[in-house]
Amino acid sequence: MKIEVWSDYVCPFCYIGKRELERALASTGFAAQAEVVFKAYQLDPQAPAHSDETIEQALAKKYSATTEAMKQQTTGIAQRAKEVGLDYNFDDMHPANTFKAHRLAKYAETVGKEKEMTERLLRAYFVENQKIGYEDVLVALAKEIGLDEEATKAALQDERFAAETLVDMQQAQQIGVRGVPFFVLNDKYAISGAQPKDVFERAIRQVAEEENLKPKLQMFGDESATCDGDHCDF
Repeated sequence: MKIEVWSDYVCPFCYIGKRELERALASTGFAAQAEVVFKAYQLDPQAPAHSDETIEQALAKKYSATTEAMKQQTTGIAQRAKEVGLDYNFDDMHPANTFKAHRLAKYAETVGKEKEMTERLLRAYFVENQKIGYEDVLVALAKEIGLDEEATKAALQDERFAAETLVDMQQAQQIGVRGVPFFVLNDKYAISGAQPKDVFERAIRQVAEEENLKPKLQMFGDESATCDGDHCDF
């Protein structure tokens, strides 16, 4: 089954939704049979590479609310994130422009590192409060997952990856995506938002039934004391 995920690296529910999807794939046994493809989306294309404003200050300005009210909102989101094993740190989190981060993920996809890059970018922003709008930060994160430094620098200037990022955003408009995360399963079913695991499980099982897929067996214990055609493991 194919699962397309539109998300942004500064969207707190996108990281939570990613975890809920992963948990659902694991619990249903279909993780090995799912092709998960991440698609680019920008919540604020006009955002600066990095802002000195805190997230709460930026949100308060955007929604004409108080900083304290936004602090209560982010506290609630952090609690939700903790339920899926994520330790968000909103205290030193600042707005960032994610276009270059999306370009980097597009490059990582060409060398088979898209999933690792996506996870690293989300963790860098929400847990470590790194400035993912800056190229030097992106290059350092890419090196951490094994990408070549010079190739990464070139990719961040390559218009091919900028164009691919824009195509994703245009596709989002065409199919009516109004917010992220947004999940599309086999071009047939959609899930909007960081829904609970059971919502993803139901959708995954529906697609699996239609595709006549069988879940992978879940192993208990290790593989010791077994024999195959060549030897026995004592």
